Amino acid sequence: MRRFSFLRLLVIAAVAFLGLQASAQSKLDKKVLMTIGDQDITVKEFTDVYNKNNLKDEVVEKKSIDEYLDLFINFRMKVMEAYEMQLDTNPKFKKELNGYRKQLAKPYFTNDEISEELVEEAYQRKLKDIRASHILITCDKHALPSDTLKAYNKALDIRKKALKGNDFGQLAVTYSQDPSARDIKATETTPARKGNRGDLGYFTVFDMVYPFETGAYNTPEGEISMPVRSDFGYHIIKVTSVSDALGTINASHIFLQLSPDATEEETQAMKAKADNIYKEVMDSDGKNWNEAVMKYSDDRGNASRSGTLTPFTVSRIVPEFIEAIKQLQPGEISHPIRTSYGYHIIKLNSFTGVNTFEKERSAIAERVEKDMRSKKSEAVVLQQIKKDYKFKSNDKNLEEFMASIDSSLLKGTYEPADNIDLSKTLFTIGKSSFTTGNFASYLKAHQTAQRYLSLQTYAYQLYEAFQNEKLLAYADEHLEEHYPEFKALVQEYNDGILLFDLMDQEVWSKAVSDTAGLRAFHERNAEKYMWKDRVKACVITVNRPESLPKVKDYLAQGVPYDSLRMVIIRDTVPGVNVRNSFYQHGDNQYVDQTEWRVGVRNEIPSTVDNTTVIVNILEIRKPEPKTLAEARGLVTSDYQTELEAKWMEKLHQKYPVKINEKVLDQVRALYQ
Repeated sequence: MRRFSFLRLLVIAAVAFLGLQASAQSKLDKKVLMTIGDQDITVKEFTDVYNKNNLKDEVVEKKSIDEYLDLFINFRMKVMEAYEMQLDTNPKFKKELNGYRKQLAKPYFTNDEISEELVEEAYQRKLKDIRASHILITCDKHALPSDTLKAYNKALDIRKKALKGNDFGQLAVTYSQDPSARDIKATETTPARKGNRGDLGYFTVFDMVYPFETGAYNTPEGEISMPVRSDFGYHIIKVTSVSDALGTINASHIFLQLSPDATEEETQAMKAKADNIYKEVMDSDGKNWNEAVMKYSDDRGNASRSGTLTPFTVSRIVPEFIEAIKQLQPGEISHPIRTSYGYHIIKLNSFTGVNTFEKERSAIAERVEKDMRSKKSEAVVLQQIKKDYKFKSNDKNLEEFMASIDSSLLKGTYEPADNIDLSKTLFTIGKSSFTTGNFASYLKAHQTAQRYLSLQTYAYQLYEAFQNEKLLAYADEHLEEHYPEFKALVQEYNDGILLFDLMDQEVWSKAVSDTAGLRAFHERNAEKYMWKDRVKACVITVNRPESLPKVKDYLAQGVPYDSLRMVIIRDTVPGVNVRNSFYQHGDNQYVDQTEWRVGVRNEIPSTVDNTTVIVNILEIRKPEPKTLAEARGLVTSDYQTELEAKWMEKLHQKYPVKINEKVLDQVRALYQ
């Protein structure tokens, strides 16, 4: 018991000590560490930046407080100068900063937990290819509840028929309001098309609208779903196949075209031809595939490419094609299969499958963000905004205003009545109130003619959109005050853009455009830009052994080295490269292996292939200064450094620095 009491006292003492430390730290944070010009800089302003740039284990060379102090002072001086020059008023600056702010704000308007769940869900679905059929009963997404119930019950009755054993394809032909389910006869302008009997073929994640996708992936293979609601209406889904995902497919085919209205005799004749071609290909173990494609395939566009189709995914081609591919391994050839286009003999070249979650995650997250499923995350965010900013709704005023809206809204011609009080509050967010007048203006700006919605349904839909828009806008407007880390990040981008524009104006562009100053700087510092000992050499690389005697013959004839390359091109000698250039030690291994003496020729055969390198020493150069053209990059960089140093001297005079040494000692003590 005593031991417990003693430990408890230790814990209390430790907590008290930490509390005192935190209190001391808080007091120190508020103290002025330095004054730059007329601006006071607190300890917190300095240490926040120091800590961010000197995180433990995340920086190559952690700088001391004193080293970083100089960097910080110079940085703040430059930013102050940028404001002095009013660079922050430049429209280009404002547009760039606003663009960055929008990107930085995005994470604050998504729920990470929901978003991560959606990404993981999408990845799991991506691992499978599904083949499904559906029967659609159309129902407008804004339909009245009575019409919605009527469509749902109709879909439910059809499902019951399917569960009793009625052929699903025939039910689709009879009842589905998806026109692709039924045959279409040929007209003068359009060819005949065979209906799909509700079969949508294969698909995977993101290929269908999210509610349909969810309904399909939640239905076991061979079973029929309950009616699934999408923006198009109610779907009854029959899942006919679930298999491992193929990803992107590379395949070739021999195609025999067959008219949709071909007779039975024509069909059998084409099938026999396809069987004979298949036998001919397989008798050669597939070796005559290319020959067979050129000889027999009606897909002439791909015949010259061995019948290879553009890479595709399962949703981009007829399901019979995919069924055949799923039975093959890369390199294998299928028996002839029948599709609505004719007969195909398929050769599977390769398929990618699906990468690991880590490799797929980024691309999936981007798709999720753009997909309608992201609204799940937005709904959670809106609820949080209401809570954070103490959202309050005045339902009485809302009902009163809604009752004043007439049918002109459904025609897209609404104007508020003259006797309506437009000053009444509908809701408040934080300290901001939004009135009937605000909503009336929104209605006028966003109304469109409606055919299917009731007046009440449409008015409340617009109200919900209006309310959500204001919630998001209010939260965005107050991000900086609600999230200090966001404010700091935006300020960091603000200062960074200003600093870049300032440095470009005062140093970088100036060094490039000031040609006279650059030339004078080079002349003053010529000894810094020196060539070391050099040779001029002709390096001849011969990759083809049969060309080596010809090259040696040219050299024996005394063909000038400057003309050698043109002679070789003229005579079309293959596999020879000629380069005349100056070299320092270390620039070229073959030149380094050669004695540096005018007239020396060194023939160096490769020990690993048929390459031979011939080095010819033409000239010796002692150390000498580089011209401005030869050293322009280095000279420009050094000139920029000089310009910045002189400019910083002026800034230090313009913005004198006073450091509170006593406070600085306290800061140093924190980081020892």
